[in-house]
Amino acid sequence: MIARVWHGYTKPEHADAYEALLKPELLPGISKAKGYQGSYLLRSAVGDEVEFITVMLWDSIDSIRAVAGPDYETAIIPEERRKCLSRHDAKSVHYEVAATNQRGHFPAL
Repeated sequence: MIARVWHGYTKPEHADAYEALLKPELLPGISKAKGYQGSYLLRSAVGDEVEFITVMLWDSIDSIRAVAGPDYETAIIPEERRKCLSRHDAKSVHYEVAATNQRGHFPAL
């Protein structure tokens, strides 16, 4: 499994609106993409900004390439969402999920 990780930042006054745009899916229609396994949206107040981290789980790099294209590391940010961001990573980083440790109500990876 591959985790695609990306960071974006908003001003506090835009954070709730930005978060609402990411629900229920981080990208429109992504839940229907072959190989997509789920995602996490993380949020934290950091100084005078609010940081969002998205973690999208995929079965393989090939599945990511099928959605994102050959330059699959480039971040995909729909235009209406860019308006809420004060800054963001231009690229996503990909990690092999080496292990999981689940307990309680957390969904399986």
